[in-house]
Amino acid sequence: MIFLLAAFVVSALLTLLMANSARLHGHISGDWDTSGPQKFHVGSVPRIGGIGIVAGVVAAALALAWIRRDQATTAFVLLLCGAPAFIAGIAEDLTKNVSPRRRLVATAFAAALGVWLLDAAITHTTIPGLDWIVSYGVGACLVTMFVVAGVANAVNIIDGFNGLSSMCVALMLAAVAYVAFRVDDSFIFSFAIAGLGAVLGFFVWNYPGGRIFLGDGGAYFIGFFLAELAILLIRRHPQVSPMFALVICIYPVFETVFSIYRRRVLRAVSPGLPDGIHLHSLVYRRLVRRCEASAGGPRQLARRNSLTAPYLWALCLLSVVPAVLFWDNTPALHATIVVFGVVYVHLYWRIVRFKAPRWIVGRR
Repeated sequence: MIFLLAAFVVSALLTLLMANSARLHGHISGDWDTSGPQKFHVGSVPRIGGIGIVAGVVAAALALAWIRRDQATTAFVLLLCGAPAFIAGIAEDLTKNVSPRRRLVATAFAAALGVWLLDAAITHTTIPGLDWIVSYGVGACLVTMFVVAGVANAVNIIDGFNGLSSMCVALMLAAVAYVAFRVDDSFIFSFAIAGLGAVLGFFVWNYPGGRIFLGDGGAYFIGFFLAELAILLIRRHPQVSPMFALVICIYPVFETVFSIYRRRVLRAVSPGLPDGIHLHSLVYRRLVRRCEASAGGPRQLARRNSLTAPYLWALCLLSVVPAVLFWDNTPALHATIVVFGVVYVHLYWRIVRFKAPRWIVGRR
């Protein structure tokens, strides 16, 4: 528990400091653009919340080195591997000049470092064809790079509303910690708990008021961190189903895959073109309809923003809970992926066709 507390306290205090000193660095760190299709805030908000999260995890690593010296090397090597993903993301937050492709390449490179230094490679998937590819060292490395970069990008994609991405990752890290506890892996349990504490330290200042944003640095780092711990868990413990990592991350991953399909196939535009019709954006608009009778202004807009995330937290739990219950049962996890996909697509098309379920639209 000391790792969770250390990470939470350092992350929360540093994040608060950055939020309160925004007038000093806001011209560099602030998100001034409120006109984009995925922008739902009023005025400039610092987007450097990832700094507090990284600092919290580093603090937990130092505590781990003090208490369990035999695990210190692994902890700091993992942080070193994650540095390229964080640096590329925070550079975008500060300069607004780092393309998504460069951030993905940096995160893929971070994953390659994980394969080289930590043996954090995907070598078994239970997916025919793909298992043959990952049976070779080069194939395992390339698949791992693709998967880790994809998860980090997926976490960034759902980072559209206060508390959405951070709480979803917190739930996923809690699932990793639980399974690590079940298989008696003290390092992964401790570091997953540390990541959970660091993310919650940011969360308390991001939700519901949105005083500071996660930013690309934070999103890419926690996405990398989550993916690496899940891969290490499966790599070190064959009794954990290879599908466990995919199932806990299925909400942001499915959101990304569905968005690519929607843009490329249905709209015939570039998959990298941002739009405002992600599921979380559509849920927000239905909530805005419900709140139209209320007064406007920044406070009301912040309230509408904060109302969105809990719906998507529930959707995230739709996969996280079965993953925790069936972490060693591959057929059950395969079924969970199918059920999640059906629920997601059904819900999306109901909302986009203005036939949203009553529990989302509410009564006016």
